[in-house]
Amino acid sequence: MKNHSKEETALFYIGWALVFVAGICLLIYRAMPLPYTKLMMPCIFHSVTGFYCPGCGGTRAVSALLHGRIAASFVCHPLVPCAAITAGWFLISQSIERLSRHRVKIGMKYRDVYIWAALGIVILNFIVKNLLLIIWGVDLLQGINL
Repeated sequence: MKNHSKEETALFYIGWALVFVAGICLLIYRAMPLPYTKLMMPCIFHSVTGFYCPGCGGTRAVSALLHGRIAASFVCHPLVPCAAITAGWFLISQSIERLSRHRVKIGMKYRDVYIWAALGIVILNFIVKNLLLIIWGVDLLQGINL
C-alpha cells in the first residue's frame, strides 16, 4: 500500500484553511446578509437540455446542510453530506493524532478509494435524478425550499 503522508499533510492544512475561510465568510454574511440565489447563475446544462448535470443540487445541498437539514441535503446532492462527514472526521482525527505527536493513532488515512467512491456517488446521483425526472416526472430539486 502506498504511503500518502504528503497528501495527508496537504489535505490537513488545506482543510483547516477552508474552515477558517468559511468562518470569515459566515461572519461577513451575518454582518451583511445576502441571499445566495442572487449570486448564482443558472446551470447552463440544465437550461439547455432540461436534464440535471452531475453537480446540480450541490449548492442547495450545502445550504440545507448549513441549516441543519441533513435529509434535504442528501436529497439535493448526496455527495455533500458524505463529503462533510468524511472531511470532518479527517480533520478531527488528524488533529488529535498530530496534537498527541502521533501517540494516539486515530488519524484517518488518505486512500484513493475515497475519490472513486465520490465519483460513483456523483454518477449514481446523476443517473437517478434524471431517470426520476424522465420516466416518472419526479423533480427532486423542485420541492426543496431553503
